Amino acid sequence: MALSMVLCLVAHRGYAQVPETGRFQELSFSAEEVGARMEDRYIDQVVGLAAAGKLDEDRVLLARLRRIADGLVAAAVTLKPEAALWQWEVHTTSDPGVDALCMAGGKILVGSTFVHAMALTDGELATLLAHEVAHAVAEHHRETLSEAMFLNRPLAPVDVVMERLDTDLSLQLRLARLSRLQESEADQLGMLLAHRAGWRADDMVSFYRKLAAGDGAALFSGHPAAASRLSMAHGMRRLLEGSR
Repeated sequence: MALSMVLCLVAHRGYAQVPETGRFQELSFSAEEVGARMEDRYIDQVVGLAAAGKLDEDRVLLARLRRIADGLVAAAVTLKPEAALWQWEVHTTSDPGVDALCMAGGKILVGSTFVHAMALTDGELATLLAHEVAHAVAEHHRETLSEAMFLNRPLAPVDVVMERLDTDLSLQLRLARLSRLQESEADQLGMLLAHRAGWRADDMVSFYRKLAAGDGAALFSGHPAAASRLSMAHGMRRLLEGSR
């Protein structure tokens, strides 16, 4: 059984490129197995939130999110055609510990407390969602799990690696550089997706300006510095406006 598992992992090992950025990734787990495990985790999370009465209470915000997400997903499919086959989901929660996330396979969860505290307009909300969609398009979860397996031998199936990544602080610290790289990549790719979905670059810059000025910077503490993200947004605006 051990030999079979190793052969399976080696067979899935390969290289891919992030759409548009062209960055090479070494991937060990298949998209299907990572997507299935992340879907299980997402279901557990939303079921728990629903049981606590903290899921989709804000129906107005939920409608906004789903309307905006439709355009962003359509833009994502142009970069990654297989994303059309993913079972995209969008939910909102009043849990103040959630800002925004998107798991592999297009499972999105947005915190209403964060959105209202930042007073996000539709264009700013599109920027937030586009960042999360970009993580899925770039398969960042799959890349992180693959890297975690190589850093923490012996070889193990994806569910074991997920558990290690959740509980092993030293492993998390060793992956911090990759995480920061992925967040910067999601910022840039997200702005491109939002642009292709028809949103104004000025709204995108406004979102990052709010992060730099307010409490949003603290909520996104695992990301690059808010000032650096704002500088990136200004640079991307010039590129996007020049592409018209």
